[in-house]
Amino acid sequence: MKKIPLLLVLFLSSFMFAQNISLEPFATGFSQPVDLKNAGDDRLFVVEQAGRIQIVNPDGTTNANPFLDISSQVTSGGERGLLSVAFHPDYATNGFFYVNYTFTESSDLFTKIARYSVDPADPNIALPGSELELLRYEQPFSNHNGGFITFGPDGFLYISSGDGGSGGDPGNRAQNTELLLGKLLRIDVDSPVGGVNYGIPPSNPFAGNPSNAQEIWAYGLRNPWKFSFDSITDDLWIADVGQNAIEEINKVGVDEAGLNYGWVCFEGSQPYTPLPPLANCPPPSAGLTGPVAEYPHSQGSSITGGYVYNGTLQPSLQGYYFFADFVSGLIGTVDNTNVLNNLGTFGGNWSTFGVDQNDELFIVNYSGSISRVAESPIAGLDENDASTFYMYPNPTSNNVTIALKNSLLSGYTILDLKGSVLFSEEKMATANKEIDISTLSQGIYLLKVTTQNNTTLIKKLVVE
Repeated sequence: MKKIPLLLVLFLSSFMFAQNISLEPFATGFSQPVDLKNAGDDRLFVVEQAGRIQIVNPDGTTNANPFLDISSQVTSGGERGLLSVAFHPDYATNGFFYVNYTFTESSDLFTKIARYSVDPADPNIALPGSELELLRYEQPFSNHNGGFITFGPDGFLYISSGDGGSGGDPGNRAQNTELLLGKLLRIDVDSPVGGVNYGIPPSNPFAGNPSNAQEIWAYGLRNPWKFSFDSITDDLWIADVGQNAIEEINKVGVDEAGLNYGWVCFEGSQPYTPLPPLANCPPPSAGLTGPVAEYPHSQGSSITGGYVYNGTLQPSLQGYYFFADFVSGLIGTVDNTNVLNNLGTFGGNWSTFGVDQNDELFIVNYSGSISRVAESPIAGLDENDASTFYMYPNPTSNNVTIALKNSLLSGYTILDLKGSVLFSEEKMATANKEIDISTLSQGIYLLKVTTQNNTTLIKKLVVE
């Protein structure tokens, strides 16, 4: 195989990666949306921070009446409010769903995890009087409330809690395993025990140890605003908002209990300074868990975690973990080798991602709109015009033929969607060229041709 010059490789790489997704408008008209979930059917549920949950239909229209309105119970503003919803794995049967919101009682701020029920007579309306409180904990400040909830592949409810706020974790709450703040919690909503409306999974790291908070699954987190599970591998992805310098992304197996992600001792991969007076950092031998990817505050300063794309409509995006930044508008990905790719700044305050029942990916702007994440039309890609360049058969599995009408072919390159060069040939002069592609795996590729009159043309090649 002829090697392509390094300069050309770099050019192609930047050409491919400059912005390889598009955001397709899907729905608008929401007030400060902060979470987007599906309930196992074709509807999407939009959580509005003030205390409402709206239903979006497959055509992008929104129901006239909210699914749930508990705005009178919710203390919202800043990082407070109704922050997340999670539907029970057996929601279709039992109608249970769970919410995470902040509220004020006797001038003190609390987080509450509560269960609600859908109206059995109307699947588009919840019963506002059906609240069953599971868990509450006090918030010492009005920021770093975390607030995301979702069911894991093990059927347990996971809850993200921030370190309680202010800055620099002055109370050393994230490292204190007696407290629920600065943690990822895990509870069993189906096995209430001990006078509370939930149970402790026996595999929780502090289960049976009353000197620690037994709800803890992981600790040493600053403000894990969003997290998710890979729907294929079950890997757990946690996006933790940084302090002064670094936004971090953590990835671990779902069975890895009791991990310490290092805050306040570390911000991302770097030691945090100055340490607050109460900081109690473990020794290096304790084995803190560092991020698999991170980015500096020159690129953004408030990470919004997303999902690994496992849908089918956008094959070039499969297997990539998507994240965004609320402040800068950055959208990026992390691949399965933990390489972070900055896809560009897209001009939104990205508050959350969401997936539908088919694992198709959506991104939500805090200003009130929802977009579908899709493959981007690539500059120079000519999918329909065969007046100068066509190839056949396509899709194919063994050979593909390039045919030019008004010029001669001087060279071609086949690339994958990451910009890697797979085949390349130069210094030819022919109107037709058959290429053996039998060694390529199934998937989508780009075939780039250069003509004798110095025109560059690109088409999508599908290998079956």
